[in-house]
Amino acid sequence: MIPVALTIAGSDSGGGAGIQADLKTFSAHGVYGMSAVTSVTAQNTLGVQAVHNLPPEAVKAQIDSVLSDIGARAIKTGMLATAEIISVVADALRAYPDIPLVVDPVMIAKSGDALLESEAVSTLIEQLVPLATVITPNLDEAKALTGIEASDVEGMRTVARRLFEMGPRHVVVKGGHLEGAAVDVLHDGATFETFEADRIDTRSTHGTGCTFASAITAGLAKGAGVAEAVGAAKTYLTGALRHAVPLGGGHGPVHHFHNLYRDAERLSVLEQLSAAARRLESAHAGDLVPEVQCNLGMGLSGARSAEDVAAFPGRLIRVRRDIRSVAPPEFGASSHVARIILTAMRRDPSKRAVMNIRYDESILDACRGLGLSIASFDRHEEPLESKHREGSSLEWGTARVIEEQDFVPDIVYDLGDEGKEPMIRVIAGDPGQVADIALAVLERSRGK
Repeated sequence: MIPVALTIAGSDSGGGAGIQADLKTFSAHGVYGMSAVTSVTAQNTLGVQAVHNLPPEAVKAQIDSVLSDIGARAIKTGMLATAEIISVVADALRAYPDIPLVVDPVMIAKSGDALLESEAVSTLIEQLVPLATVITPNLDEAKALTGIEASDVEGMRTVARRLFEMGPRHVVVKGGHLEGAAVDVLHDGATFETFEADRIDTRSTHGTGCTFASAITAGLAKGAGVAEAVGAAKTYLTGALRHAVPLGGGHGPVHHFHNLYRDAERLSVLEQLSAAARRLESAHAGDLVPEVQCNLGMGLSGARSAEDVAAFPGRLIRVRRDIRSVAPPEFGASSHVARIILTAMRRDPSKRAVMNIRYDESILDACRGLGLSIASFDRHEEPLESKHREGSSLEWGTARVIEEQDFVPDIVYDLGDEGKEPMIRVIAGDPGQVADIALAVLERSRGK
C-alpha cells in the first residue's frame, strides 16, 4: 500500500515552495501527497507580490475531509499565516495524535517577505509546536521563536534545547545561513546528532525549507525513524540544490526530481555509448585502434567523479579490420577516460565525451584537413609528482592544453614517452559526435 502524507501550507504560484514543493517532494519519494491550502500567494523567484489567506473554516474543512477518508501516515505544516489559521490547524490535528507531525515554522520567504503575522508567533508556540514530532526552524525562525541568536554549532545546540522545552519530541535547527559547510543539528531532549553536507554555490535556493521538511515527512510516512528521515532529507536536498536548473531572475527553485532525472540521464548516456559503438563496429574502423586498444566514454551533466562517467569495461578492441566492444558500457568503468572528461568539463561542461584513437601522421593530417581544433602536450614536461600517480598524466596533459588554448580543443594528442604509446583523443559533446569525427577522420586518412 502506498504511503500517504498531508501538507498543510500555502500555495506558491512560482512552484518552488509551499504545497507545490511539498507535493513534488512527496512524489519524488514515492509518497502519495494530499494538501490543505492555507493561503494563496502571487509569488515568483523575485518575491511575493500578493497574499490571500483562506478563511480558517475552509482550512479546517480540507484537513477533516482528507483525514476522515484517506487518512495519512505523516503530516507537515508550512505557511499558516495567522493566529486563527494556526488555531484551527492545531484543533484539527489534536484528533490525530498518532500521526507524525513535522512543523516547518515558515515566517519569511526567501525574498524577505513576511509569511506569518508577528502576533501569531505566540499562538504557534503555544498551540502547534507542542504537537510536533519534529520542528524544523532555520536560524532566523529559531531566533524568532526563542529570542536566541546562534552563530555556530554550539549556539544551534543551545537554541535546540530551548525549542525542545516548548514541547516537540524532536528539534532540527538548520544552519544553512552560517558560513562553511551546511550543518543541521537534531536534538531529542537527550542527545544531539549533527548532519553536514557540502554547501552548494547556487541561486536556486527557493523552497529549501519546505523541501527539507517535506522530505522528512515523506521518510516518516514510509516508516523511517526521525534521525534516519532527517539524514535522508539532508542528502536529498543537497542533490536538489546541486542539480538545480536556473529559473527566473531571482532565487530559483531546487530540482525536486533530480534523482529521477539522473536515473533517466544515466540510461540515456549508456544508450548513446552503445549506439556510437555499434556505428564504429559496423564501419570497419579497426585502423583507429591503438596498441593499447581504445575506449569511448561520456559523463553525466555536472559529473564530479569517475562514477559519473561511463565507458566500456575491457575497452574497444581491434579484431582484424573491425572494432569490437568486450562488454556493454558501465559507469565507473575507466578512470583514464573519466580523468580526461572531468578535466574537459571543468572548462566546458558541454564537452562530455571522449575517445582515444591511434596516433599516426595520416590521421593527424586528416584532423587538420577537416578543420578540427588541435592541440598537444609533451609528456616529458610532466612534473614527477604527476607522473608517479597512476592515470594523472592524462589529467595533467588535458588541463595544460586547455589552459594554453583557453578552450577545449576537438583533438588533443601527445607523442608518448618511455613505455607510453603516442595517442590522439577526440573530445566532443556526446558519443555520436565523437563517432562522427572519428569516422570522418578515418575516411579522410584513407584518401576517400
